[in-house]
Amino acid sequence: MDLKRLRTFVAVADLGTVSKAALRLRISQSALSRQIADLELECGFKLFDRIGRRLFLTTRGEQLLGECRGVLGQIGSLAERIELLKRGDSGVLKIAAPPQTIESVLTAFLPRYAKSFPNVHVKLTEALGMDQVPLLERGEVHIGIRHDQGVNPWFESFALPSDDVLAASARSLPLGRNGMIDIAALASHPLLLLDSGYSVRRLFNAACRVADVEPDILLESRAPHTLLALAEAGHGVAVIPSVLRANRYRLKIARVTHRRKPLRDRYVIQWDKPRPMPGYAENFCATLAAYMREVLPITRPSSK
Repeated sequence: MDLKRLRTFVAVADLGTVSKAALRLRISQSALSRQIADLELECGFKLFDRIGRRLFLTTRGEQLLGECRGVLGQIGSLAERIELLKRGDSGVLKIAAPPQTIESVLTAFLPRYAKSFPNVHVKLTEALGMDQVPLLERGEVHIGIRHDQGVNPWFESFALPSDDVLAASARSLPLGRNGMIDIAALASHPLLLLDSGYSVRRLFNAACRVADVEPDILLESRAPHTLLALAEAGHGVAVIPSVLRANRYRLKIARVTHRRKPLRDRYVIQWDKPRPMPGYAENFCATLAAYMREVLPITRPSSK
């Protein structure tokens, strides 16, 4: 079976039209249509039904699509392995990380890493924890830096220091004692929260349920620094991870606790075990893990 036809079939299934698939594959529409017709002839059944200008998979086409993706994924892994064997200590390293990790950790680490490994080009993708999973599984990134959100048997991990849940407010606001605030006391303040895509938000929500408190939510945002700016201006208390850099703001910081135990989540570097890892990626993981143990937490409770 011709791999070119399989790639054409998957492209048409993904995009829904011959014209879009032809543009992506850089072939003519007539050549693409012939490939689909040849594949249908080889299979002995129709793959698509045409409705208007769009093509929709038949029931048999839907069943075949998953098998085709698997075959192409295996071929891609083999090609990647061959390429990695040729490259040695040079190449592209693709990394996914949340925005606060890129800002607070990687901006300072990458220049240091580049001095030791000048032939490795690091390509960053901004992605929150759960959004990294499909990127790792499809091989679109080599490693992800994220909170450990459950055991995935296909992922290997480097454990990093825990990331604490912090409360940040204007310095004039009385916020907890001795650098700590219980979640029940915190819930009574107007809260500035990250949206549910952030691990710290899901951890905070779980702690609220356990503590049987209903938080007073003033704002939810995907931009951590929006919350810090509002907190500095006295509009509420921002709930943030300790990996977020907050030193540019005049804030009082307290560690959020429940029953005197800090709310915290394990931080990890992860990669998909079945996929090949270049040698320079493994070295990057070890070097970055050592650096993060050195600098985390980025933000700490206020001394006063």
